[in-house]
Amino acid sequence: MIEVFFQHDFLRQALFAGIMIGIVAPFLGVFLVVKRMSLVADALSHITLTGIAFHFLLATVFIGLADVDPLYMGMAFAVIGALFIDQLRKVYSHFKELAIPIMLSTGVGLGVVFISMADGFNTDLFAYLFGSVAAVGQTDFYTISVVTVIVAVLLTLFYKEWFFMSFDEEQAAVSGLPGKWLDLVFTILVALVIAAAMRIVGILLVSALMSLPVAAAMQWAKSFKQMFVYSALFGEVSVLTGIILGFHLDLAPGGVIVVAAVVILLFSLGWQKLRNKRPSLAPKQAS
Repeated sequence: MIEVFFQHDFLRQALFAGIMIGIVAPFLGVFLVVKRMSLVADALSHITLTGIAFHFLLATVFIGLADVDPLYMGMAFAVIGALFIDQLRKVYSHFKELAIPIMLSTGVGLGVVFISMADGFNTDLFAYLFGSVAAVGQTDFYTISVVTVIVAVLLTLFYKEWFFMSFDEEQAAVSGLPGKWLDLVFTILVALVIAAAMRIVGILLVSALMSLPVAAAMQWAKSFKQMFVYSALFGEVSVLTGIILGFHLDLAPGGVIVVAAVVILLFSLGWQKLRNKRPSLAPKQAS
């Protein structure tokens, strides 16, 4: 089934792009879950949709924009949304989670308005919403590659700092870490990964790739580092399953990816529940 992906350039690009997204998305998702900020990905994905819709709207006025990849406008809006979330978290310092529904609602509202003004949905927009293997072009592949490298470098450089901040933000601030700056960089990274992943997973489903593999990994991992390993493993299995089955069965890969991730999560929960019910084999101590 997978041999066909090496016979055509666009399928090979989609496969390798999916492999990269299957690693970096769950990696960032680990920090989001630990920090209880999983919905940030959802908010930024809707802001990305706003950028895509705005591009299509502009393309109806400026015909030359039709040849420009909407990915760039989506990325720009995602980064702007990340900056706004960071500012709102400062404004509502005691209710930081309020920044997420504010940006999510803004993204949905503006997105619907722009889509309506651009004469509604079209095939391209549906591909962005739910993912498409055929939609991954060479430019998208290069963009995803660059984002993957950026994420890998920054995770390597700031792993200890983000680890510290994830578990004890106040103590990290007391110790002198530039928490606000590091938070901003991390949120921008999340925005870039979401925008890059929308071709494969789809804007409406990409946040699931940052949370479901992590939720499954929590059932197996015995340390923080193991969570990265299991999250990437489950993310890769979900993405490859979605891409391969989505292509052969003519289904939206994003939906299949999420379903595969849900199946892995349910199996993990069921396995742990079954293991906890097993009777202990240790000999009883004599009373």
